[in-house]
Amino acid sequence: MARVELKNATKRFGGTRALKDLSLTVEDGEFFVLLGRTGAGKTTALRAIAGLEKLDEGSVLIDGLDVGGWTAAERDVALVLQQYSLYPRLTVRGNLEFPLRPKVRRMSEEMIAQRVDRAARTLQITHLLDRKVERLSGGEMQRVSIGRAIVREPQVFLMDEPLSALDAKLRESLRVELKALHNDLGATFLYVTHDQVEAMSMGDKIGVLRSGRLVQVGTPSDIYERPRNTFVARSVGSPPMNLIEGTLSGTAADLNGARLPVASGMAGGTGPLTFGVRPEAVVLEQGAPAQARVFDIEDQGVIKILSLDFGETRLHATVPAGTRVTRDETVRFGWKPDKVLTFDRETGRNLAFA
Repeated sequence: MARVELKNATKRFGGTRALKDLSLTVEDGEFFVLLGRTGAGKTTALRAIAGLEKLDEGSVLIDGLDVGGWTAAERDVALVLQQYSLYPRLTVRGNLEFPLRPKVRRMSEEMIAQRVDRAARTLQITHLLDRKVERLSGGEMQRVSIGRAIVREPQVFLMDEPLSALDAKLRESLRVELKALHNDLGATFLYVTHDQVEAMSMGDKIGVLRSGRLVQVGTPSDIYERPRNTFVARSVGSPPMNLIEGTLSGTAADLNGARLPVASGMAGGTGPLTFGVRPEAVVLEQGAPAQARVFDIEDQGVIKILSLDFGETRLHATVPAGTRVTRDETVRFGWKPDKVLTFDRETGRNLAFA
């Protein structure tokens, strides 16, 4: 397997810079997820590593070697796309064999058969080997597409939103299977997505990308609990973090006429701030310091997600399913003081970061 690095990578398309001095490292055997909105530069970064885009500035390193002058084939990486890139008139077996048949590989029929059978067992598609691709479901086709990457036994797997075209139930199933595949192979995975659920559930590390720049890198819990700024805070979590403007006075936050306690020693000073709190840290209880109107109730079985109108701010609160509440009802709420973050109102920076 391999360690992958982008160093000070810049890529322009006309007058637009898709990557801006981007540096990131994917450790050997790591499942790294690059998370960003459409246009953030995720696919450009992936294609630069794959050798399909040439950087204007910066370098790509695989296992410490600068591969900027190498072709895509020489880099020994496998790319899995949202589009399946399969040959519809071939069988599943034919599609899996295809990457192994170029003369440059000079593989024996026995070795080809062994690799195909091993990939098919790993992806649980052995029963499909003699079926034409055109007769497969979307999930089956994506498994075959992943299988085409596995049979090559590459140093690095690069995956460009491979599940985005699938329905929700199938995406959930394949998320679990891809993570299990990573564990089985011990391979280096770089996976790009705009879906924060995929990022949080699959990644050993997450890199949050914005306008071609890396905003924060960390474990899923790091990104969720200690977002570097308000952009990251709103990028992960469903519902996202509540952001409320107010001021800090002693050991309380002044918000829309209500005073809510905060943890002692909280960073912030006395100026205007943005307070951040996750929906699960918002608490409904009689006698709580703040008041809001229930705008909407989303019943998810084990929990309810409440939308609350608090002055001009709409908040979300995650409460137990048994909580009795109705739309347009006035409720009292507070928060867990040790779960509250403070952000600079102008820059959005988390003040807990030096």
